[in-house]
Amino acid sequence: MALTLLILFIVVPIVEIALFVQVGGAIGLWPTLAVVVLTAALGTALLRHQGLDTLRRVQDSLARDRLPVAEMFDGLCLLMAGALLLTPGFMTDALGFLLFVPPLRAAAAQAIVRYLLTHGRVHVATSGGSPGAGPRGAAPGGAGTVIDGEFEEVEPGTGAPGRRPGDGPGDDRSEKP
Repeated sequence: MALTLLILFIVVPIVEIALFVQVGGAIGLWPTLAVVVLTAALGTALLRHQGLDTLRRVQDSLARDRLPVAEMFDGLCLLMAGALLLTPGFMTDALGFLLFVPPLRAAAAQAIVRYLLTHGRVHVATSGGSPGAGPRGAAPGGAGTVIDGEFEEVEPGTGAPGRRPGDGPGDDRSEKP
């Protein structure tokens, strides 16, 4: 991971400088600088519009007692888009503008979920709010429920490893020789 970041910190500026030289040679210095400033201004306007829309969707989800996972991912993508657009350069601007396209964000979210399900571990922890706050309400003092576990995918019809069908946590059967 550290090596990948090091390579990115070396390659991205070199590519951006090469693009600046190419575009500057084709359209001139001042138009090139104007394009850079224009993309930053346009990106800021798009970020404000889509960011407020995402915030509204988060509030709607929370009002319906639904965890706003997709909306939070959109917010993260918009944050990355803003950072990329504020970084001077044509390649980073292109990547930043791509993150403003909702179908591309949805495709990225699906790809990340698919990768995590096949290669990663998923850890879920929940913490409830105040009593009466809905189905996830917790006891006074902020003590919430934490669920931590691992899973193993089992093919249908084979049963769980090391268990017989019908065995459950309360079964008191013992094998007789």
